[in-house]
Amino acid sequence: MNNKARVTANIALCCVLFFASCRKYLDQVPNDRINMDEVFKKQSLSEQFLANIYSNIIDEGDPIHNHPYIGTADDIDFTWSGGGTLNYAVNVGNMGRANLVFDFWQGLYGGIRSASYFMQHVDENDEIRRLHGQDMIDRYKAEARFLRAYFYFSLMRQYGPVILMGDKVIAPDAPAAQFQLARSPWDSCVDYVVKELDEVSAQLPIVAVRDGNTSDADYGRATKGMALAVKARLLLYAASPQYNGNTDALLANFKTGAGTPLISPDYDPEKWRKAADAAKAVIDMGIYSLYKDPSGDPIKSLQGIFSQGWNAEQIFVRKGNGLITWDVHCEPRQAGGWSGVGPTQEMVDSYFMSDGKLPTESSLYAETGFTDVGGQQIYNMYLNREPRFYRDVTYNNSTWQGGTMSRPAPVTFYANGPNGRNGHPTDWTKTGYLCRKNVAPQTNVGSGGNGQQQQRPLALFRLAEIYLDYAEALNEIDPGNSDILKYLNMIRERAGIPLYGAGVNPLPIPASQTEMRKRIWAERKVELAYEGHRFFDIRRWKIAPQVMGVLHGMDITKNDNSFYTRVPTITPHLFLPSYYWWPISQYELDRDRVLIENPGY
Repeated sequence: MNNKARVTANIALCCVLFFASCRKYLDQVPNDRINMDEVFKKQSLSEQFLANIYSNIIDEGDPIHNHPYIGTADDIDFTWSGGGTLNYAVNVGNMGRANLVFDFWQGLYGGIRSASYFMQHVDENDEIRRLHGQDMIDRYKAEARFLRAYFYFSLMRQYGPVILMGDKVIAPDAPAAQFQLARSPWDSCVDYVVKELDEVSAQLPIVAVRDGNTSDADYGRATKGMALAVKARLLLYAASPQYNGNTDALLANFKTGAGTPLISPDYDPEKWRKAADAAKAVIDMGIYSLYKDPSGDPIKSLQGIFSQGWNAEQIFVRKGNGLITWDVHCEPRQAGGWSGVGPTQEMVDSYFMSDGKLPTESSLYAETGFTDVGGQQIYNMYLNREPRFYRDVTYNNSTWQGGTMSRPAPVTFYANGPNGRNGHPTDWTKTGYLCRKNVAPQTNVGSGGNGQQQQRPLALFRLAEIYLDYAEALNEIDPGNSDILKYLNMIRERAGIPLYGAGVNPLPIPASQTEMRKRIWAERKVELAYEGHRFFDIRRWKIAPQVMGVLHGMDITKNDNSFYTRVPTITPHLFLPSYYWWPISQYELDRDRVLIENPGY
């Protein structure tokens, strides 16, 4: 095993150990009934069973190996085509039932089944009741019910309409007839999950507590805010064109056995009202706030969103995660990293200028010439950009410190440079950039590193997203409402750029619903970059065919200033008509004969 393989294995081991001790209990459901009876007699065993249900939350901290939500849109390109980097198969159009990657169908239904089983049996635990009362049992059931709803949401965002199991638990060895289950229409799925989240939000605590005390061990447990945030995102998706009035010809035969469309072709504007109300309910809780560093430095504020664990902006986090893998893959080779997570030129072009305008609108933008900055010649394209650009992107001749680098130094991506393509067979950025958002410089586990890691929670939902959800939904149902501008500007104020219609050097207020929609989408693309949202946004807005395909970067084959030339990246990011939803595996279709495959496969 080479050094990189060893490091990868060690990182993977670190990520799974958190839940390894309790996985055996899930494996025994329900085949080993004697042991399962023990699980629901002992408090510690029941708690381990519940912890194992939490482990079914998809680990979005490692998109290189674990999920397709980063690296298969138009914002990030991964260098690798092998070694477990399955995003490549999606980008070249080689993904279908015969080559199914990142398939979460069976795993998430396993989580749903385990949650239902737990809810049905935890009342048998007299030890918990004796030591902590019925309230603790009710709390644990509420957590399991939330997780079940979240697993349904996770299925729906990737596969569309799903099979609703209710409280049914089917044994793995049940007769085949019990597995003949049909998908429910999308709107029915939404109604079911929203009802579950509404009911469980009334049962969950405002903050994660157990035995009346908040401790580090409790952080990450289900709360009311988590339930309301999941509801808000689900209803935003449900109101969007992918699901609201979608009349694409590909869906013509995508119907239930009784002929009901699985995706309704009828547009309902009130879906936007529901989405806006759901986002506002999270805001009105009054317990979350945008993270701001005490220094007032916008870049420190933007970095602290992710590096300062359990801050008041984070709503739903995953404690055990693969962010260590993200760190080392984003770090340059100069720092012992693997130099392969590159923002596309299209993404670089999406960051605002320091005057708050897009590059195409700003007099500050230049795509020729260089400026001396601290003794380094910086291409003018990278000057006068907003703080989020400098937090998020490592560009040619920018400064980096971290990993194995004890001092700050410029990082270059020229072909023959220390991070260039000619210096390593696989580890080099194809776009001439590296991502530095949510990268911990303290992580030092790559080549030549000493194994130091910065563990931190992974924010799956945060308040900035909720603000943008609210602004988007409100603009669709009530354009001109003052709250749209209010919450859009709150995002921009924290980012350190001029506001629309207020503050110093204000920009003109978007004059129409269409113009406001454009501004909200642009803000969302930058604020939520590389967090997995873009994958779903381009689908729900139905713009994927326009923004995907041939993407660009700098010319990494060059060693002179001709490097600063826009060229296509090596691998186009294809988007096929079928790619709006993920295929369901042949195995599932074979054992469930009434299960309808997604269109296009």
